[in-house]
Amino acid sequence: MTDTMTEPVTDATGRPDRPGGLVTRGLAVGYRTRSARRGRGAERAVLAGLGLEARAGELTVLLGPNGAGKSTLLRTLCGLLPPLDGRIRIGGADLAQTSPSALARRLAVVLTDRVDPGLLSVRELAGLGRHPHTGFTGRLTAADHAAVEWSLKAVGAEHLADRPAAELSDGERQRVLTARALAQEPDVVLLDEPTAFLDVPSRVALTVLLRDLARDKGLTVVVSTHDLELALRVADAVWLVDRASHVHAGAPEDLIRSGAVAAAFDADHLAFDPASGTFGLRRTARAAVAVDAPADVLPLLERALAREGLAVADQDDPAADRRVSWDGADRLTLTGPGGQVVHVHGFHELTRTVRTW
Repeated sequence: MTDTMTEPVTDATGRPDRPGGLVTRGLAVGYRTRSARRGRGAERAVLAGLGLEARAGELTVLLGPNGAGKSTLLRTLCGLLPPLDGRIRIGGADLAQTSPSALARRLAVVLTDRVDPGLLSVRELAGLGRHPHTGFTGRLTAADHAAVEWSLKAVGAEHLADRPAAELSDGERQRVLTARALAQEPDVVLLDEPTAFLDVPSRVALTVLLRDLARDKGLTVVVSTHDLELALRVADAVWLVDRASHVHAGAPEDLIRSGAVAAAFDADHLAFDPASGTFGLRRTARAAVAVDAPADVLPLLERALAREGLAVADQDDPAADRRVSWDGADRLTLTGPGGQVVHVHGFHELTRTVRTW
């Protein structure tokens, strides 16, 4: 197999055409152990029989409970763990028959392992992604420098280029490591928990960025994440590992409608609501409350009352012997089960008061 580079082919929209994406056939992932007494290896499969496809131009998210095998699958897909069975094709090439140098041009990986950048600047750290293209000397050409500058701009980190990489925040570091991966100009990018340790705005920004890069550049992007609700809103496709070690694949809405998401994540005190795509507390209501409030306030009242074990009912429901009325300006009137009336201000006073109902 040769490692020669070719000019990228573009599709009708002008975006790079990257056929193949990432495909598995009959894949089994897990670990090989060695028996000290018998002197022979033993296999422990975590997931087996996987026929998965992540397409070019799409963001595919890998979801599942802790310990389901997501990291094992991801590390197998990028070649860090050997498959127990089956085949993996990346960018149209068989992973087992691809040389390391050729694989480095097709595949970029961002793992959760902490990176010690030493004294490197942000530009130099991102520039490490060009090494598969630099040959024996390791020197960057003008084209390599242009690729690095593009990758930093693509992730919104060009203003950090001259800063010491060791001084970056967690969110900034994740963006720069993503830039390093993009600088490789791969067909496929695999990321393991890229939003870990990031605040909510940074998680949203990075996830949307990866989706946009997949579409704009024709990349195949596969992301393992615990940000379930965000992933279901943004992803083009989902691989969901359930508690029985089965992998469900499809659009987020397919897996929500089939009940696979709820089956994988519902717990004693947590339930997935397929209508809203969010999780809520699973609690038995101790009483019903009739609520009179405007549409923009009603969902907040429902949340606050549910936290105290109270369910919102229709105003004419005979079972609702308690009432909450929104008077405006964060003021509420509460009518208790015995007819007593209390005026409160704000949600904190509301929840403290209804706690004794």
